Amino acid sequence: MLRRMLLMVGAVIVVVLILAAFKFNSVYSQIQQFKAPKPPIDVEVAESRRQPWQTQLPAIGTLTASQGIDLSVEIAGTVSDVQFRSGEKVSKGQPIVLLDSENEQASLAAAQAELHLAKVEFERARSLVDRQAISRSEFDRLNAESQKAAATVAQLKASLAKKRILAPFSGTIGIRQVDVGDFVAAGTPIATLQDLSTLFVDFYLAEQQVPLLAIGQSVRLQVAAFPGEAFQGTIVALNPKVETTTRNVQVRAELANPGERLLPGMFADLHVLLPDEAPQVVVPETAITYTLYGNSVLVVKEGQAPEPEEGAEAPGRSEPYLVVGPRFVKTGEGRDGRVVILEGLEAGEQVVIAGQLKLDTGAHVAIAEKRTLELEPNSGSDAR
Repeated sequence: MLRRMLLMVGAVIVVVLILAAFKFNSVYSQIQQFKAPKPPIDVEVAESRRQPWQTQLPAIGTLTASQGIDLSVEIAGTVSDVQFRSGEKVSKGQPIVLLDSENEQASLAAAQAELHLAKVEFERARSLVDRQAISRSEFDRLNAESQKAAATVAQLKASLAKKRILAPFSGTIGIRQVDVGDFVAAGTPIATLQDLSTLFVDFYLAEQQVPLLAIGQSVRLQVAAFPGEAFQGTIVALNPKVETTTRNVQVRAELANPGERLLPGMFADLHVLLPDEAPQVVVPETAITYTLYGNSVLVVKEGQAPEPEEGAEAPGRSEPYLVVGPRFVKTGEGRDGRVVILEGLEAGEQVVIAGQLKLDTGAHVAIAEKRTLELEPNSGSDAR
C-alpha cells in the first residue's frame, strides 16, 4: 500500500511540475512580447517644397454681355410682321418687328399735303411781300403755318418709325415673346438681344484690397459649365465708389468669348493675378491640422530608438528610426489642394499627410506607399 501511495504522489507531483512549466513558458512569452518594441505605424508623408507662388485675390462674379438689352416697343400697336427667328444672329439696323401703321401712314400723307400747300402759299407770299402786296403780319402767319406743317410731318414720321423695331447693334437675338396679330402695349418685351463676342465679368473685392488693383491686371476665371477649363480676362474698370453697406468695391473685367460658349448670367469663380511672384514653402492641404489654438503639422524626423529592456533582443535595423512631432505653423493662401507656409517649416522637411489621428507625439512611424492623390506643383489650371 505504501508503495502504491508513493507512486500516486509522485505522479501528481510530475503532473503539477509539467503544468507549472507550461504556465511559466506562457507567462515568459507574454513578458517578452511586452518587452519587444512596438511595430511602427504606417503613415503617408509629403515633402515641403519651395516653389514659385503667384499671389491671387479670389472672388466670385457674374458674366454680362458687352452690349445686351431687352427689345421692347415704345408705342402700342398690333404686330403685323415678325422678321427674325429665335436664336439667330442679327445685324445692326435689321428690322425685328413691324407694327400695323396704316393710320399713321394716312395721317402722314394728309400732313404732307398740308405741308405742300403751306409751302406754296408761303412762297407766293414771299414774292408779294417784297412788292408790299400783303401785310408783314400775313406773311409771318403763312411762315408759321409752313413751319407748323413741317413739324407735324416730322412728328408723324417719328411716330411711324417707332412702328418698326430695328436691332440697335449686331448680336444674337433670343426667343421671341410676341406673335403676328398680338396687340402690344408700350414697353412690351419682344426678345433679348446680346452681343456675345466680348463679355464682362463684374465682381466685388474688399476695400482693403483696392491698393492691389490696377487697370490691365489679368483675371483667371472658371465656370460650372466647363469644369477644369480656365478663361483669361483683363480688368478694365474700377468703380470709384465703395459700397457703404458691404464696404466692397465693384470691379469689371473684360474677356473674349471665341465660339460664344460663355453666356451672360453665368456664375464665375475667379482670381485676380497680382504681379508679384515669389518662392514660397508649400505643403499639401491635408497636412494641416486646424485648431482654435493654431494650425500645425506633424513633422517626420529621425529619432533615438529606445534601449531594449533587460533580457529583450535588440532588433536589427536597416532603416533609420523615424518619429513624428507636432509643429505650429503660420499658413497663408491655399488653392488647388496646396497651402503656403509662411512660418514654422522649411523646404525639404517631411510632413504627414494621412493618418494623423492615430499618432501621438514621438510615435514611431514608417513611411507607407502613398495612396493620397497629390497635385504636382505645376498641375491644374491654377497651380501657379
